[in-house]
Amino acid sequence: MMLFKYIIVCLVSMVPLIELRGAIPIAVGLGLNKVISFIIAIISNMLPVPIIYLFARKVLEWGKDKKYIGKFFTWCLLKGEKGGKKLEAKAGKGLYWALFLFVGIPLPGTGAWTGTLAASILDLDFKKTVIAVMAGVLLAGAIMMAISFGLFEVIF
Repeated sequence: MMLFKYIIVCLVSMVPLIELRGAIPIAVGLGLNKVISFIIAIISNMLPVPIIYLFARKVLEWGKDKKYIGKFFTWCLLKGEKGGKKLEAKAGKGLYWALFLFVGIPLPGTGAWTGTLAASILDLDFKKTVIAVMAGVLLAGAIMMAISFGLFEVIF
């Protein structure tokens, strides 16, 4: 039964828009080990990143004019382009730092999926993108762990 709970954390961490922002509180609610849950959430959240970077744009471009999936694929492309251009306009030379913060601040729609899609659309360097997204996922995970375990209640 315990393995099933960890699998839930793993799968939720890979879901776009929810990612580890939802998986860590779920792990807490399920009473799972904090360290193991954190590691599973981080790794699971990062697993799709190379695939998203390398293939998402190509798949979205291919599917944007298809009958049943076109609207959703177009929405994904527009969201990625909008996020990417906004990030690029604000960040200038600090684009990878901005990507790190974009992914690292745990707000809806600002996770590894959106950040990686935006980086792919902007044609950013793969290695630098993965490093920035990984650092952002670690930051978001730490913030969510602190919130989920009540650290901020102790501080404030």
